[in-house]
This record gives sequence, C-alpha cells and structure tokens, in this order.
Amino acid sequence: MIATLRRTRRNAVRLVLVASALWLAACGGAGPLRNADGPSIDTGAPVPVALLVPAGSGQEGDDGLARSLENAARLAIGDLNNVAIDLRVYRTAGNAATAAEVAAKAVEDGAKIILGPVYAAAANAAGTAVARSGVNVLSFSNNAGIAGGNVFVLGHTFENTASRLVTYAAAQGRSKIMIAYGRDTAEKRGRDAIAAAIARSGAVLAGEASFELSQNGVVQAVTEVTDTAKASGADAIFMTSGTAGALPILSQLVKENGIDPETTKFIGLQRWDIPPGARELPGLQGGWFALPSPALTEQFDARYSAAYGEPPHPIASLAYDGIAAIGALVGAGDAGALSAASLTQPTGFVGVNGIFRLRTDGSNERGLAVATIQDNQVSVIDPAPRSFPGAGL
Repeated sequence: MIATLRRTRRNAVRLVLVASALWLAACGGAGPLRNADGPSIDTGAPVPVALLVPAGSGQEGDDGLARSLENAARLAIGDLNNVAIDLRVYRTAGNAATAAEVAAKAVEDGAKIILGPVYAAAANAAGTAVARSGVNVLSFSNNAGIAGGNVFVLGHTFENTASRLVTYAAAQGRSKIMIAYGRDTAEKRGRDAIAAAIARSGAVLAGEASFELSQNGVVQAVTEVTDTAKASGADAIFMTSGTAGALPILSQLVKENGIDPETTKFIGLQRWDIPPGARELPGLQGGWFALPSPALTEQFDARYSAAYGEPPHPIASLAYDGIAAIGALVGAGDAGALSAASLTQPTGFVGVNGIFRLRTDGSNERGLAVATIQDNQVSVIDPAPRSFPGAGL
C-alpha cells in the first residue's frame, strides 16, 4: 500500500510513508527486552514525545548541539499535517547516568517515544532505563553497536556507508579493495563494517594495514600501506579515518609513496566535505565518499537558517527525521503506531536526509549519494536513491 504524501506547509520537504514489498529481516535478532506491542497512543490527541539533548554538560558545544536539535525538531513539528506532537525537552548533560534518569522521568511523565540522546553510552543507558515500559528510543547516535532491544539509531552508520560505497566500487570494476585503518575502537569498527560489506558484495578483500593514530604512527605505516596495496594488486584503498584525524596526511603520503589514485581509487568511510577546507586537500582529489543528497541538505540548511538565524549543527537534521517518522506513523491513525513492530514494518520514510528505514536489529538503512572532489569542489557521481528496492514514492 502506498501511503498518502504529506506535503509541508512550505512545500520544502515531503514527509511520506514509503510502501515496500521487501521485508527487512533482522541481521542479529531483536533484544530480549523489546516489547513488540509498545505503548498505546491516542491519535486524536497530541502525542507526548520526549527529546533528550546534551544540554547542561558545561560544554559550549553540547549546549549549541542541544539548541540545534530542539530547533530542528520544532521545525519538523510545524511541517506535520493533522498530527499534533507534544514535545517535551529533557537535558542529559551528555551523561549516561543522567540520560537514564531523565528517560525514566519522561516515561513517568507520559512520553510514548524518546527521541535522542546523542552519545552512544547515554542512548544505551536511556534504552535500558525504559525498556520494560515498551517505550522505544530513537537515538541520534551512529553507533550500531548499541542498537537492539528498544534502541534504534538514526545516525549515519559505518555499516550503511560501507555497504553503499563497496557496492558502488564493485559496480565500477573496483573489486579488489584494501582497508587502511587506525588502531582505535571506532576505526576498528569501521574496518569490520567495510570487510563485511566486501564479503556481501562478492568483491575481494585485497589486504589490510593499520596504524597508530598519531602523525608519527601514520608516517611509520605508509610503507606498509603502499607495499600491501602494490603486492595485492588492490584497485581501491578504503580509508576509515576522517578529515579531523589521520586522513589528510595518510592520503597525501600514500600518493607520494607511489600509489596512483587513478589506478588505485581512494575511498573514504567518513565525510570528506566537512569542514569545507578539507575539499582542498591534495590527497582527496578524485576519491569517493558518501553523503546524503546535497540538494536536500542545502534545502534544510537554508530553511533552518531562515527560521533561527544561524546554521544548523551537522546532525540537527536527525531530529527532523525522527519527528518526520513519528508524525508519518501517528498520522496513519493506529494506536500502536509507535511500537517496535510499527517502526520496523516494511516501510520507509523521507526526511531532510533523504530516504531511510529502521531495521529490526535497531540499525538503519539510508539512501546515500556517492560523491567525489574535483578541483576542490564536491561533485555527485551517483545520486542518492529516491526509494528502496521494491518501493516507490
């Protein structure tokens, strides 16, 4: 069944339920505390939604992020048609223990679903605190490791990005992929996501090289990276580091050490266009990375800036997407709209980041574009899909 399109008041963004004939099975099985029924809601009354933000930590960045998330959520609420959301904001101070306390308080206050928190430990704690109530948590985290049970992640996961880029690379004939990763928890998780995507795609894991996350560590590892690439015949090097970490020096030194990026394509697990100055890095020219549809991102940024007089935080759009999903489900008129079964039914949503759907293992699928950097400018080389396989807008 194709759900009715929901047009925004400004016709800037459509909130829709996307019909899909494809059921997404859980990759790892649902957690033991999930309540498939979930809380019952009165669709004829404002639906209480708790928004957990990291304000109160004493860090200026957390306060700014909290403000941006709340603003984006309220922008989305204003775009809903015939759906009333009673948004209640709770401050977590960016702390797991506080997140657990306020999550429990939110449910006691009547919240039917929790949007947030941001940080993985806080999201995990919030989910545990309210699991037996049947209330689900739509976290802004991108760490799929905390997903499951009643906790879903809305952030852009390594798993989803790796799958998009490996599939694209294989389709372009880049099927012998090497992985270069830093030795910390996040980058090791990124390495695992890439390796799993390679195995699923039928491509070949050509080799691996790791390095300590320091300038000296990267310098010392460059010879191993380039020797492994040459010996394996790799036609792509997938790098897990970001622009704020080892990527700038790693990409440049690998190139200087004899790897031709035209022969061995550089691929990035993280965004290469943030901050804007990263687009001028010589080692990133011509490489591939993934991002949400730039047109949708620019549209949201412009609307947000016009409404609030400042640009949104890079992850503020996740708050909009969360409200978009909640509003679309509530608008269908089902008292069980916010149950795990409803959140993970074979449907998807369209928000300001493009299409996305929640999986039964608590992770998500998002439609991403593949982009490159040419002459210091971002250029999309494979647009973000407008629907998932078997679904239509």
